Amino acid sequence: VLLGNVLCALSIKLFLLPAGLAATGTTGIALLLEHLFGLPISATVLAINVIMLLLGLVLLGKQFALTTLVSSFAYPVALECFDRLLGDLVLTEDIFLCSLCAGLGVGLALGIAIRAGASTGGMDIVSLLLNRFFRVSVSGSMYVIDMAILLSQALYSTPEQVLYGVFYVIVYTVVLDKVLMLGNGCTEIKVISKKAEAIRTAILRDIDRGCTMLYGQGGYSSQPTQVVMSVVSSRELAKTERLIHAIDPECFIILSKASEVQ
Repeated sequence: VLLGNVLCALSIKLFLLPAGLAATGTTGIALLLEHLFGLPISATVLAINVIMLLLGLVLLGKQFALTTLVSSFAYPVALECFDRLLGDLVLTEDIFLCSLCAGLGVGLALGIAIRAGASTGGMDIVSLLLNRFFRVSVSGSMYVIDMAILLSQALYSTPEQVLYGVFYVIVYTVVLDKVLMLGNGCTEIKVISKKAEAIRTAILRDIDRGCTMLYGQGGYSSQPTQVVMSVVSSRELAKTERLIHAIDPECFIILSKASEVQ
């Protein structure tokens, strides 16, 4: 969790802030308040996180607050430390590279923190509260809140900075999704074949994977048929397909990406 928050702060400091990109969440609000009132970004983020943490503690319970505690303090503290250590360091002035690298870094950082079992806190708590008390969709309210924060920064940012801010959000969302799915990439295989028993034996023996036999009926022929269902890793997929086709070149194979296997 600490690693994720430190990486997030570093990405914001090195790429998002130098390019003046529009941002979402507590960072976006802090950027707006800095422009309007000159408030320091890290202190503002810390204040908002503490307020959201207290709201979560009172309304969502202690268990939720504990999972949010580290992120609420680690990110603003790390941001302040990097601001003092790195000063005005600028790695690149290319706004495209800044938005791309910021998105990659933040997406990876959030993925690490969430996979470790922590809540990212901040404005996410508002969406959770809306869902708890008003049955508002969490994802829907998050999109609305993020869009409102982005648009508020359009008051002082150039159209290019706002558009690249949207690009940054898209990049970190995609990267976050990939990181959360990392290591879980498996493929579900369903094989309809007259030689289902031989295919079952081969998968068990040569691929060393379990399988389940399903029983059905041909939609056209109305004849009883067997379906072999198994789940293999990405590395084993090609070998499994070759094995199945060697037994029955005319079999019917369905491949489906499995996002989670337990």
